[in-house]
Amino acid sequence: MALRRPELLRLLLLLLPLLGCRLLAVELTSSNTKPVVQEFQSVELSCIIKSTVTPDPRIEWKKIRNGETSYVFFGNKMQGDFATRAEILSRTSLVIKNTTRMDTATYRCEVAAPSDTKTIDEINIQLTVQVKPMIPRCSVPKAVPVGKSASLHCHENEGFPKSTYSWYRNSEPLPPDSKSSTKPHNSSYTLNPATGTLVFHAVHKGDTGRYSCIATNEAGSAKCEEQEMEVYDLNIGGIIGGVLVVLAVLVLITFGICCAYRRGYFANGKESGERKSSKYSI
Repeated sequence: MALRRPELLRLLLLLLPLLGCRLLAVELTSSNTKPVVQEFQSVELSCIIKSTVTPDPRIEWKKIRNGETSYVFFGNKMQGDFATRAEILSRTSLVIKNTTRMDTATYRCEVAAPSDTKTIDEINIQLTVQVKPMIPRCSVPKAVPVGKSASLHCHENEGFPKSTYSWYRNSEPLPPDSKSSTKPHNSSYTLNPATGTLVFHAVHKGDTGRYSCIATNEAGSAKCEEQEMEVYDLNIGGIIGGVLVVLAVLVLITFGICCAYRRGYFANGKESGERKSSKYSI
């Protein structure tokens, strides 16, 4: 009876090893291709040889950052600054200690197995090192008149991923949307969590208080010191009175100068000067 095609394939697979043919190819896998770690902690970049017949394959690790490739592990030893803070674990995996933000990159595990049918395989590991935000720089106006706009700013550029921002008044959080506040306060403002800018469109007396900002990302948070913002009433009557006083003083000065001219004080002074001049000329 003729053998069917699937049966022929199975028979061939059984016979090839007996004939000395190699079927295995080096193959890599990883338990985590996108590890995330916080700055100054240790991390394992998993690279596992799933299959190979080569007893002692060659292992290499490379770092790819901003389009540039550099060696991490080459010639059975660590390279560069990794020599003091990295090691090979379980034959092929890479452990980096005391990670920094500069370690965020793509790491390539390459294995060369000369005895295999497929002699080379590689796998990429994308490492992300999260960095806690620094204390943000906050800018709060000290005094704003009622009805005027006011802009408060909060920013830091050290954290990774980028920070989001929240504002507090008198240690109580301001909702991202002023209309969502449950408290009976008719303040109107716009808060941008991405930029850290808080804008009051028309301040009220109730907006007076101590303001602070917190920058937050996956690695942690940081807060700036509280700063006081006072909202005051404009004294329209006082302003008008002050203007009137200034005008009155200007009128009195002008009137005095005119009277002096009329009485000849300035003219007499001029004539006296002319007489002295003629006297000296004689």
